[in-house]
Amino acid sequence: MPIRFRIILLFTLVVFFILGIVCGSIYYFSSTARTKMTKTRLTNRAMTTVRLLRQPEVFNRELVRKIDSSMSMSFKHKSVQVYNEENKRVYMFMDSPADTIRSTPALLNEARIKENIYFKEGNRETVVVHAPLQGNDLVIISTAIDETGLQNLVSLQRLLLISFILGILISFAGGYLFSTRLLRPVKEITEEVTDIYAYNLARRIPTGNTKDEWYKLSITLNDLLDRLNQSFEMQRRFISNASHELSTPLTLISSQLEVSLQRNRSEDEYRKVMQEVLKDVHYMNNLVQTLLKFATASGNPGGLNIDLVRIDEVLMRIPASIQKQDAKFSVSLQFNNFPEDEDLLLVFGNEELLFTAFRNIAVNACKYSPDHRAELILTVTTGHFIIHIIDKGPGIPENEVENIFQPFYRMEETRSVSGFGLGLSLASRIIKLHKGEIKVDSDANKGTTFILQLPVASKL
Repeated sequence: MPIRFRIILLFTLVVFFILGIVCGSIYYFSSTARTKMTKTRLTNRAMTTVRLLRQPEVFNRELVRKIDSSMSMSFKHKSVQVYNEENKRVYMFMDSPADTIRSTPALLNEARIKENIYFKEGNRETVVVHAPLQGNDLVIISTAIDETGLQNLVSLQRLLLISFILGILISFAGGYLFSTRLLRPVKEITEEVTDIYAYNLARRIPTGNTKDEWYKLSITLNDLLDRLNQSFEMQRRFISNASHELSTPLTLISSQLEVSLQRNRSEDEYRKVMQEVLKDVHYMNNLVQTLLKFATASGNPGGLNIDLVRIDEVLMRIPASIQKQDAKFSVSLQFNNFPEDEDLLLVFGNEELLFTAFRNIAVNACKYSPDHRAELILTVTTGHFIIHIIDKGPGIPENEVENIFQPFYRMEETRSVSGFGLGLSLASRIIKLHKGEIKVDSDANKGTTFILQLPVASKL
């Protein structure tokens, strides 16, 4: 069911219940008040008749009947009967001889016990009142039809029913207008989003001036579009740079092979060409492996082999691995606040990816340090591992810090150093994939410190 109809239905149901409760309450209390008033008036009339009958020296029965018949009451078909302690009728008055009153000894005896009884037969309402007095114990049955009160009650019922139906219709129309106005921004946002494609991600949804939920939704969608635009732009740059990095060695290989095949050459010349081709193949293989790791780190944790990993064991593999790559490189390790409980050294993650991230940053530190040395410090705090990787290189300009984690980005001063420009970008993605953070603190001509923070497994 469309949300508009759900809003209309919900709005109408709420009004339906509210109007039902209000109209029902009005009718109930009006009916109760009428019944109470009728009962009071019938009781008063019965007691008036009794008081007159108990003064026979002043009011005889015929005079009492005349008084009863002349009493101005809005009731119709009035009648009064009085019975003594022997249940014999001592007085009777009726507007119409056809009117009858249900009087039985059981009813009279019950009235003597309860003092006051009220009941209704059809539209006729009856009150049975016990008026005790020594030597003159009487029971009075007073009955009448409250035509005016009943007619007013019927009129009220019709008025409430009409008001109820009109209220429901008005609430339905109001719900339709309300839902249309309420959902208009959603329709506009939907139309705007529908017109946005990959080639025009720079387009944004108008937010308007009202700081309401639709404004927040538009802001959220615009933030999403910003992230998508950045991702697409990063992807385009990545594909362009990757294609360039792959095409360069392929062009070199192709050129060398074409030149070598133009004429017969000696064995040494062919061997030299093959060595150059092999060097380019190794370069391409390293690049492809790096791109595969980059693609893995750009995925989501659900597709990785995640396990408990000891952070100190991963770090201790780095010095030997880096020295194996280049004998001039060296890495020193330092552990601070080393805990006795081994569980406090565990992190949830992929061991090889974490090793790659730490190694890439350490290799960069060795490359750009004059002494080709990097210092790696692990500090264990409550809930986090903090890893400092320090070098004494030329430092990174402040305006370049934000760019060093972009794929294939290399500063002009470092283009002469071998590499693909993927190491830091890969490390950044791996750290973020493991719910960590990476920061850079660099001073010109003093060196650079990379600060990595990862959560302890027990705190995740």
